[in-house]
Amino acid sequence: MTRKEILSEVSGKVWKIEAREGAEIGEEEPVMIIDSMKMEIPILTTESGRIIQLLVKENDSVTEGQVVATIDTDSA
Repeated sequence: MTRKEILSEVSGKVWKIEAREGAEIGEEEPVMIIDSMKMEIPILTTESGRIIQLLVKENDSVTEGQVVATIDTDSA
């Protein structure tokens, strides 16, 4: 299994989770949306795969560069 970390590109609050653990997700698809300074910033995958773990939940605060999820890129 090849794990890949998904990082938050901004600091803010998790507004909405778009993908669930175990779900297949394509390249450039949103995993979640971060509310940062009243803007909605999607956190996208860089590769196709299966969501292994979400490390945050809605309304959690996140910082720029924080790992928010992991995916298995071998399942794509």
